[in-house]
Amino acid sequence: MQEQQKRNYEPGTLVAFTNKTGRYAGELMEINGARALVKTLAVLKHPEQGDLHNPYNPDVAMFHERRALSYTEKTNVLLGDIEPFHGDVPDYKESRARALAVEIESLDRLKRWAERGIDALRTLEKEY
Repeated sequence: MQEQQKRNYEPGTLVAFTNKTGRYAGELMEINGARALVKTLAVLKHPEQGDLHNPYNPDVAMFHERRALSYTEKTNVLLGDIEPFHGDVPDYKESRARALAVEIESLDRLKRWAERGIDALRTLEKEY
């Protein structure tokens, strides 16, 4: 049995959890077998955009737009995707804005890296 599944979670416990590609802080509401119902309180990492089966491919049939879970939105999460949350739960709107800014900066950095890589390859292409 996995370490997370061995923990004795109880309703009211503050937890960090993963849902799809996002990460959140929330309150455990109830346990249903291998899953738990969790109420969302803050966004720790904004969900990724695009087709997860074809990462970093902009030319897919459906480029998914993923919103963060809403404040107090309840979702079922596998117990293995839950861990205790330590510290103060940040304000939802502030945490969502911060997580969104981090995700935008990450993609912008990747875009700038790709552009510099293309420039370097174009230079090599001329030399070759």
